[in-house]
Amino acid sequence: MSDLMASRWRGQPGRLEVWYTTLTDPATGTGFWLHHELMAPTDGSPAYAHGLAAVFRSRSEPVHRRFGPVEWAPDPAKTFKAGPVEVTKTHLAGVAEDLAWDLRMHGGGAPLFTFPTWAWRREILPAAQIVPAPVAHYTGIITVGKKEIAIDQAPGATAHIYRRGNAKRWAWLHADLGNGDVLEVVAAVASAPFMRGLRPLPLLKLRLDGEEHPNGDTLLAARRLRADISLPTWRIHGRIGDHELDVVVTQPPGQTVTVPLLNPDGSRTLCHNSETATADITWAKRGRTERTWHIADSAHAEVGG
Repeated sequence: MSDLMASRWRGQPGRLEVWYTTLTDPATGTGFWLHHELMAPTDGSPAYAHGLAAVFRSRSEPVHRRFGPVEWAPDPAKTFKAGPVEVTKTHLAGVAEDLAWDLRMHGGGAPLFTFPTWAWRREILPAAQIVPAPVAHYTGIITVGKKEIAIDQAPGATAHIYRRGNAKRWAWLHADLGNGDVLEVVAAVASAPFMRGLRPLPLLKLRLDGEEHPNGDTLLAARRLRADISLPTWRIHGRIGDHELDVVVTQPPGQTVTVPLLNPDGSRTLCHNSETATADITWAKRGRTERTWHIADSAHAEVGG
């Protein structure tokens, strides 16, 4: 996993790199979102590190806090470093105002290439995302103000994005289906002038019983899928090989945080994130349902743009 987590940035202006972790603790119902960014402004000014953390608790308003910016100073022993905030292969720790965390990551499973592997390796597209640890577990402490929340073997994932800026519009889902099965979805319209008029393109990987669907290029497979992006409910549906997939995601308004995100050119966009979303997923073949999942209050989802 270390190579897939290592920074891709090589000093170019106009780049944005993100490492994020999401999890939901089964005992407390607490959802947690960590968003770490390396920003290289388009105007050539020095790159910097910043980000945010958010806690989602049942019967409470979500809490989100920011950290940084601080000058980007790569550390060979760490994936990401911004003052007290750091990421390594097995450890996530930091402080953002009155919110703190100290978490150990265990396991993770085989990586998921939501985008085609060539897109990640060659950096041809405006952006690419991978999930180095799609079925990880996290244990440790999250502190909100004076309250400590013990996290024990919370299922979640750590992912990595490298891009020229945020998409014009996007939707994202991470759904742990149990027993090592997982669904990862990124549906987006790129902000590049020649792409911004296109429909949202759903790229996804569904891992079932050790097999991945689609088993080929996810960009080619996206031609048979559709994304209906809205809030609080959005949908991905269509064909993958000889199967039909239908995914309906609901992000509860009271459990969704809205945060502004910066682009390398200084423009802003909005991100609506929930780590306690609900997802209803149907996997069928020739009209006959083979599998269904109802992921209640523990799907990780986002709509942006």
